[in-house]
Amino acid sequence: MSELAIAGVPLAEVVTLVVLLAQAVASGGMCGLIWFVQLVHYPLFSAHAGDRSRDFAAENQVRTGRVVIPFMAVETAAALAIALWPPAGISRGLAVVSLAVLAVAWASTFLVQVPLHARLAREGHAPDAVAALVRSNWIRTVAWTARGVLAAWMLRAALPLTR
Repeated sequence: MSELAIAGVPLAEVVTLVVLLAQAVASGGMCGLIWFVQLVHYPLFSAHAGDRSRDFAAENQVRTGRVVIPFMAVETAAALAIALWPPAGISRGLAVVSLAVLAVAWASTFLVQVPLHARLAREGHAPDAVAALVRSNWIRTVAWTARGVLAAWMLRAALPLTR
């Protein structure tokens, strides 16, 4: 019985490349988004003082979730798959380190940023909370930048460009 293939490429290789590509797109997307948040979005929170600051903070949470949740879900699924079944050319150690870096970004998101956003939505403009968002977000900025680099490297390592 012959092996399943798409355009002559074994199905297992196609699936591997799709997972690596999905990871690269999702990690790259999060890397770009987090730099925007760090340099533009969070600093602008200090300009939203006054009566409508609670409304702004609550709406920001809803709209931001619509953008980042798909990226985060795809990135996590791909990173888990790669760590569990590392493709040829990618060590399990590197895949696990990459997954751990993602865990740092998630931990910072849910243990630090989400509570600060909830406080802003509940209390309105709080200069100390905005400053804490900007300061603590560097953890995520570094983590997602590392993820973007690692995901691009893994994709390149798996591409058959030099074979």
